[in-house]
Amino acid sequence: MTIDRRMLLRGMGRATAAGVIGAALAAGSSGRPPTAARARPRPHPRPEPAIQWAGAQPAVVPRSVWQTHPMAHQKPELSATTVKAVFIHHTNSGNDYSRREVPNLIRFLSDDHMERRGWDDVGYNFFVDRTGTIYEGRSGGIANPVVGAHTLGFNVGTVGIAAIGSYGSGSAVPAPMLEAIARLAAWKLGLYGVDPRGTTVLVSTNDGSKYPEGERAVFDTISGHRDGDWTRCPGAGLYTRLPQIRDRAARLQGRTEPPEAHADGPF
Repeated sequence: MTIDRRMLLRGMGRATAAGVIGAALAAGSSGRPPTAARARPRPHPRPEPAIQWAGAQPAVVPRSVWQTHPMAHQKPELSATTVKAVFIHHTNSGNDYSRREVPNLIRFLSDDHMERRGWDDVGYNFFVDRTGTIYEGRSGGIANPVVGAHTLGFNVGTVGIAAIGSYGSGSAVPAPMLEAIARLAAWKLGLYGVDPRGTTVLVSTNDGSKYPEGERAVFDTISGHRDGDWTRCPGAGLYTRLPQIRDRAARLQGRTEPPEAHADGPF
């Protein structure tokens, strides 16, 4: 989606109590009163097993920062049962924005998705700006497997992360943005025990995607929009950095270091 930045800037303005079993003992010849029976101690519930590989939750700016008014007639959020993959996008909206402009940028994108496309909410689950700041996108709770509208045919069980800007061939992607995307992916995939360097099988739900409805396809657990749909998104500049994002996210989950370390740091 191409956005005229000048038009954009004009449009800115959710223990158990143990009951004591009372047992009455009949009064004997001693005339002693009934005695209450002691309750048997109940075993403590076993704790849920800890996720072996998990990334720390990064800071996420809430929707209230960019959503100036409640959405009218919003449909209930759709949720999946798990998250199996992350799809990376770019917004194709220009790179020379300031951090103060970001809420208006996201609001403009949200309005475009809802008013022009007729969707019930913004399609992406998260946005990341050039400074590495992460913003909540689609409503439903950042830790929940909310079904977005970001990758045609493959929105169920996936997360859509949109890099704010245009990252086509030859475009440099800011290091803070790459780091933030890796941290966000490490956390979201880690909640479900998913390896950022692994692969997963997704089933297409739409004939308009690269795969007919019902077809099973293998994806990297961190993929680009173009892997599932007929698009150049997230742009060649960002798409070529996905291997590094996968490696960094895996390290953030505490997984084994990759064979080759980056000489100039993570990115």
